[in-house]
Amino acid sequence: MNNPEALRVVRILEGTSVDGPGLRTSIYFAGCAHRCPGCHNEHTWDFAAGRDMTVDEIMATVGYNGFPVTFSGGDPLYQADRLVPLAQDIRSLGLGIWCYTGFTYEELAADPQYSELLALIDVLVDGPYEAALRDTSLLFRGSSNQRLIDLNRTREAGHVVLYEADTAVG
Repeated sequence: MNNPEALRVVRILEGTSVDGPGLRTSIYFAGCAHRCPGCHNEHTWDFAAGRDMTVDEIMATVGYNGFPVTFSGGDPLYQADRLVPLAQDIRSLGLGIWCYTGFTYEELAADPQYSELLALIDVLVDGPYEAALRDTSLLFRGSSNQRLIDLNRTREAGHVVLYEADTAVG
């Protein structure tokens, strides 16, 4: 990346309904070292894939659509420090944020570098995709080891609280 503040983006998908509830703007970030066998986004593994985008460039699309946002990839958490300003701008518009990661919540919660970003996310879809645990009946995830964690309720409760489809979260 030439701009140290830019985010490496493979694609922005407007008006999707597969990466969280309702219509959303999904941003697919470049780079993933998890390299889960069977991943449906292998083209995002390369950290040099896509192009550099500033927060303002991304926000032009997010603001235009006004949909809640999903961070996906690749794994967005490899760009966690640069995601914070974007997440702050998204929240300032009153929009919710979901985030997919191959890391587990416990790994992220134990590392202070992720705390500021986690505080801005409503639902974390955690864990690596495991082809042997593939289940197409699952809501918004591909394998049964992955969890939909309601981070707002998790922060309140002090322990992991799973997202329930009938609650209006992000």
